[in-house]
Amino acid sequence: MEKYNISDLVRKYFSAFLSKDRKACEDALSDDFTFNSPRDDHINKAAYFEVGFPNSDKISAHHIEQIFEKGSEVFVRYRAKLSDGSKFRNVEYIRFEGDKIREVDVYFGSAITVSE
Repeated sequence: MEKYNISDLVRKYFSAFLSKDRKACEDALSDDFTFNSPRDDHINKAAYFEVGFPNSDKISAHHIEQIFEKGSEVFVRYRAKLSDGSKFRNVEYIRFEGDKIREVDVYFGSAITVSE
């Protein structure tokens, strides 16, 4: 069985999302991918690219602060900056199958009002 560095795969996915590289994002997700957030309940890959991926247009920057990896799962905490200048912090739980992202659960953080 091939061992993947899933922390590196997460960084590549975040980079592809930020650069709006839809093909790279599609390739990173499994065919049976599901996405969950306070606004989306177990949407599939096709629905994610209809409602989630378009949000990449609103994000002008992000910085991964921490990645905690255990087996085929990671938690990622990051700061993001929107094109309007506002900032926020989120956490995502990401589960892999092989080198593909199988599931993402997003936990919304609060707006960042101080300079970070």
